[in-house]
Amino acid sequence: MSHVISPSPDRFDPIRERPDPDRVEVQARAALDEDVGEGDLTAALLPQDCFAHAELITRESAILCGTPWFEAVFRVLDPRIRIQWDVKDGEQVAPGARLCQLEGPARALLTGERTALNYLQTLSGTATLTHRYVEAVAGLDVQILDTRKTIPGLRWPQKYAVRCGGGHNHRLGLFDAILIKENHILAAGSIPAALAAARTLYPGVPLEIEVESLDELRIALDAGAPRILLDNFGLAELRRAVAITARRAQLEASGGISLKTVRAVAETGVDQISVGALTKDVRAVDLSMRLV
Repeated sequence: MSHVISPSPDRFDPIRERPDPDRVEVQARAALDEDVGEGDLTAALLPQDCFAHAELITRESAILCGTPWFEAVFRVLDPRIRIQWDVKDGEQVAPGARLCQLEGPARALLTGERTALNYLQTLSGTATLTHRYVEAVAGLDVQILDTRKTIPGLRWPQKYAVRCGGGHNHRLGLFDAILIKENHILAAGSIPAALAAARTLYPGVPLEIEVESLDELRIALDAGAPRILLDNFGLAELRRAVAITARRAQLEASGGISLKTVRAVAETGVDQISVGALTKDVRAVDLSMRLV
């Protein structure tokens, strides 16, 4: 019986979304540099001409993510290493499933093992947690979004992992969209002033503003905000906000939302729910690579 459950085709396309290999390799080289340094002292104990075969398995149910980084680590170390995948990014695997087979020089296999697994375990953890949130709101017309609360150096790999898990990306960084928050409003003087400045300086750039009360919501709507983040609103406030907005703007709920509460939040009628835990509170998936 197969351990693999294929994702629905409209959720994630691993061919179309595969990350840029040059950029992946840059990250893999940096990760190897901090681990290997001047050389792997332990792997040097092995005969230089020793070749080996290894298998990678998962000890728990997960959504696989991170294969481009896994491959890049070994490709940088020794291009003679061959990897044959049994599954691909975005697929769900059950405990005990074999994920791939590796063949090549034993020194390089063992040198790259930890760095490659760090990528695969961390990104699979992000994808798996995202999948749980997406499943929790199944059947409702709402999107699960990530945030900028990512592990330093892993911003765009984790954003990719969120898509692997069926979620959607918020802005990648401070450069590709405008999110006006409380301190921006205070510095600008008012919600209308902040929105007007954004439209003047960056016309056409995606624009969102954060509000902390229903009164601020009304002001933002009157000022023509296209997208509004409802910060730490209770369920009753969220329902009221949806009624007040009446589809005049997209509404995003954010703040302290967990797996236990996410469906209730979604049932209020908001368009999006952003969850910092997807990329911030990551538990690595339990994977194991063994020589056979």
